Amino acid sequence: MSEIQLWTTVFVVLSFGTYFFIAWRSRVSDTEGFYVAGHGVPAVANGAALAADWMSAASFISMAGLIAFLGYDGAYYLMGWTGGYVLLALLLAPYLRKFGKYTVPDFMGDRYSQTTRAFAAFAAIFVSFTYVAGQMRGVGIVFSRFLESSIEVGVVVGITVVLFYAVLGGMKGITWVQVAQYTVLIFAYLIPAVAIAQRLSGIPVPQIGFGQIMQELDQLQQQLGFSLYSDPFTSTSQLDVFLVTLSLMVGTAGLPHVIVRFYTARSVRAARYTAGWALLFIALLYTTAPAIAVFAKTNLIQDVANQPIDELPGWVDNWDDAGLITINDLNGDGIIQPNEAFDADGEIDVDRDIMVLANPEIAGLPAPIVGLVAAGGLAAAMSTAAGLLIVIASSVAHDVYYKMMRPNATERQQLRVSRLTMAGAVVISGFFGIFPPGYVAQTVAFAFGFAAASFFPAIVLGIFWKRCNAAGAIAGLVTGLSITAFYIIAVVYGGMTPWATISPSGFGAVGMLVNLAVTVGVSLATKPPPEHMQELIESIRYPAAVRRTTEAGRQ
Repeated sequence: MSEIQLWTTVFVVLSFGTYFFIAWRSRVSDTEGFYVAGHGVPAVANGAALAADWMSAASFISMAGLIAFLGYDGAYYLMGWTGGYVLLALLLAPYLRKFGKYTVPDFMGDRYSQTTRAFAAFAAIFVSFTYVAGQMRGVGIVFSRFLESSIEVGVVVGITVVLFYAVLGGMKGITWVQVAQYTVLIFAYLIPAVAIAQRLSGIPVPQIGFGQIMQELDQLQQQLGFSLYSDPFTSTSQLDVFLVTLSLMVGTAGLPHVIVRFYTARSVRAARYTAGWALLFIALLYTTAPAIAVFAKTNLIQDVANQPIDELPGWVDNWDDAGLITINDLNGDGIIQPNEAFDADGEIDVDRDIMVLANPEIAGLPAPIVGLVAAGGLAAAMSTAAGLLIVIASSVAHDVYYKMMRPNATERQQLRVSRLTMAGAVVISGFFGIFPPGYVAQTVAFAFGFAAASFFPAIVLGIFWKRCNAAGAIAGLVTGLSITAFYIIAVVYGGMTPWATISPSGFGAVGMLVNLAVTVGVSLATKPPPEHMQELIESIRYPAAVRRTTEAGRQ
């Protein structure tokens, strides 16, 4: 066992043991505890859990890697995901908490109709499975490199761990495990970033030091004949950058596993504080990601560009053995000559998902830090996977089984169905983790697109437009989700040429606009919602005003 394997094993065993202990102490026996942690999670803890739930393997493992290779254009991940969180926190979360339900389909069912609940449950499951595929892929990558197992074995280990604490503790157990996972992942992200910033720039604050290193990276890329790292719209069009950003923003505001986190808050006031704490915890990672991208790309170019193949550093061989770096001496001169994308068209193909994980090795940091980063990547992936499994389980057990099929089911029966559903979902998510539709962040971006095209219009209009009805919500959801799924599948798997340079990751914004237009059009063409529902929406948005009006009417 190498020193890196040893330290990785130490950190993984310690962190997994902590998760098991917390889950055992937090086990639940009622549906309220299983679905929404009994509405009793303090705001600070809820903020940390929300940050861990939301950031995922895409944020920890893949985002900085994509920014490293996309340059300026990769900033749409930062703008889209952080902007979307602010949109969710300010526009939706407090009002959804006032409804006091368990799930997003629960809101849709009570706001519109039981039929809408069924469509929303299907959409929640579809979005969640797409999202969880990226998380399981991240788990497999960590195990394949740092513990020298296959990606398949890594995925199986990951889903087994997640299944244990998710089934045992439900949302309550997941919440407190996610607090621990956030602690692990943020230290694992920041410690190497600070060390590398100090080593490269002499400034131990990554957010400050990376500007100097980015200028050096521009010079390196220019010397190789590449476009400047800081030049905009070199890898994609301005239109696509805008649409991907918009898709990620509104997708964030429509993600069911993020929205349900606000249902666990003790009150509407606590939900607002949860949003504030979560934004602070998220900012620690998101303001560091651009620096890590610059550091990793700079070190990568210096280590491999125009270097003899037989003199490449050891970390290249390590990741080559894991199947995540491929070297192909196309001209037979024994010298690595990369292309600008560092992909299969050049002499070295670097998987985007390895840059954060490989960064400590590339920078020559000691083995304990490498092991800590591996544990952080696992924490990020499993925290989000657990949240997604709760969404899948609650959509089936609560929204379909209990609300639509067996309204007289006991809590014990509901919990049994929830846990069985979760077990089945784990198996399916493991399959998607072994055969993912793309890079971690790319796969997650597809999930955000699906969420944007399905949930966002119905939720926003359901809160802020009393005239929106069930027919409109269903028509918009089906149309938006269908056209987005068709486009992504046709372009990614069917070889269809993208429309007007719109990438699959950005088409969710188009699907959202189509959904919005269809929802409004059908709602206006059909009967308005019942009067009592319009009054309920009014009371949620303006509780004090409605109370004063009611009291005045009584007088």
